[in-house]
Amino acid sequence: MKKTLALALAATTALGAGAFAEEITEFRIGILGGENAQDRLTNNQCLADKISEALNVEVKMFAPADYNGVIQGILGGSIDLALLGPSSYAALHIADPEAASPILVKVNLDGSIGYHSIGFARVDSGLTSLEDVQGKVFGFGDPNSTSGYLIPSIEIPEITGASMDSGDYFGEVKFTGGHEQTILAVKNGDIDAGVTWADGQGNWEDGYNFGALRKAVDAGLVDMNDLTEIWRSKLIPGEPIVMRNALPDVVRTSVTNIMDTLGETDPECAYGVGGGEIQGFDPITHDAYTSIVGARRAKIGG
Repeated sequence: MKKTLALALAATTALGAGAFAEEITEFRIGILGGENAQDRLTNNQCLADKISEALNVEVKMFAPADYNGVIQGILGGSIDLALLGPSSYAALHIADPEAASPILVKVNLDGSIGYHSIGFARVDSGLTSLEDVQGKVFGFGDPNSTSGYLIPSIEIPEITGASMDSGDYFGEVKFTGGHEQTILAVKNGDIDAGVTWADGQGNWEDGYNFGALRKAVDAGLVDMNDLTEIWRSKLIPGEPIVMRNALPDVVRTSVTNIMDTLGETDPECAYGVGGGEIQGFDPITHDAYTSIVGARRAKIGG
């Protein structure tokens, strides 16, 4: 597939670099929440630079406070590209199936695709399982997060036999605002336990290979020896790179090729964009996310 994309890109070079500028005047990248805005922008600057050079236009990055800001940006045409969680993509697809499509998916070091929602607590809390958290304060991230809300809100009740409403099983259920906020809330004792995301591979002490825990470790926000895993979801389909369908084909081909080969051409950049150690990105289509779209529809009754 990478060879096919490269050949397709090569076929467009006869148009010249200025041809891109005739098609679009700028390119906009949206970055989901989950960590502070400056870290998000810094980690994706290398990608913005590569796209700007290839398209010969200015690339702007947007880091809204919550997931919905990116979703609405794509729907409104003010964001062209974003790495979304599956649930965020499902929300986008449900709102407008024609707005954007998945083009690539993040690939784990072992070649697999996917990640997990991880339930965790402080080691010194004595909490080691969901059963231990009964009657205590439990934290979600963002309502549009797959691992920070959708999947745990479906799978955890299957274990507890109760809803996720405050007072039903957990004493109180809170939305923290994002993955980094959940990690810090558990670390600081503001909540007893919560959920975030990780590939579940590699070492716990490192925050696994990639994910919110790895980002928190890299940023010096947490020592994983202070935390313990208390629950893990089933494998969740990998995070899709989503691009607006209305973009010119020459732009879509060029940007897709840059990201499709990022793991080989610039592993350090792939680390920043992917949130940790990854192989890179491989092609994916909407079909991989039909189950998530179905789960999202069932959850919202839409």
